[in-house]
Amino acid sequence: MPIKSFRGMIADGVQDTVSLHTNDGSVGYKVVKFQLFPTQPGLADYESLVKIYKVSQATVPTASGTVDFSDQTLLAASYLVATGTSSSDHTIEELHTIFDNEIFNQDIYITHTANTGSEAINYYLELEQI
Repeated sequence: MPIKSFRGMIADGVQDTVSLHTNDGSVGYKVVKFQLFPTQPGLADYESLVKIYKVSQATVPTASGTVDFSDQTLLAASYLVATGTSSSDHTIEELHTIFDNEIFNQDIYITHTANTGSEAINYYLELEQI
């Protein structure tokens, strides 16, 4: 199956839209890879939570710091923590969760919450076309 990749930088507290919709909805997708990468590796502390949803989060707190796996609109979540006082002792820890049995055929929505500061974060996303 073909893989589509998307990448971008998302600011704290905002929502990005990945446009996937078609006129007839005949193409489905599922998330196969989701990664985060700091905008200033080794220079700043990060604590970022990035989530992917099947529906827009514009009517709820856009980038809430809560993860609820019972939310049937949640497709994936990733959490990145980077800490240290200098680039020589900087530590990056990352945790990904992807609900890979979820197939969707409409736009998806990415939200970001920075729990330390208000740094933006880079994301990389791969979708398998079904």
